[in-house]
Amino acid sequence: VQLQASGGGLVQTGGSLRLSCAASRRTFSSYYMGWFRQTPGKEREFVAGISWNGAMTYYTDSTKGRFTISRDNDKRTVYLQMNSLKPEDTAVYYCAARAGPTGYDYWGQGTQVTVSS
Repeated sequence: VQLQASGGGLVQTGGSLRLSCAASRRTFSSYYMGWFRQTPGKEREFVAGISWNGAMTYYTDSTKGRFTISRDNDKRTVYLQMNSLKPEDTAVYYCAARAGPTGYDYWGQGTQVTVSS
C-alpha cells in the first residue's frame, strides 16, 4: 500500500496542525495505522496508533491529551490532530501501516512539522 502524508508546516508554540495520510489500497480498513516522528540524530519515535476500525487508539506519553489520531476508512485516510504544540514536537512525521500484530510494513514519505518558540 502507498501512503501519502501531508499537512505539515510551521506553527508557533501552542498552535495546532492536522496531518493527513492517504492510502492507495482498498483494503486500507484492514490495516492498523500509526504515526511516527524523527529528528536528526535520533531514532524514529512512535507517536500514536489506531486499530482498523478506530475503536482503539494508543499514544506515547508526551502526546497524550494533545494529539488525537483518527481515521476515515471510506476516504482511506488517517489523521493526526496536534494541539498545544511545543518546540520539542518539531520533527518529520511519518504515517505507517501494518497488517499483522507486530512490525509496520508500509511507510509514507514524511511531512515536516516545525514549532517555533
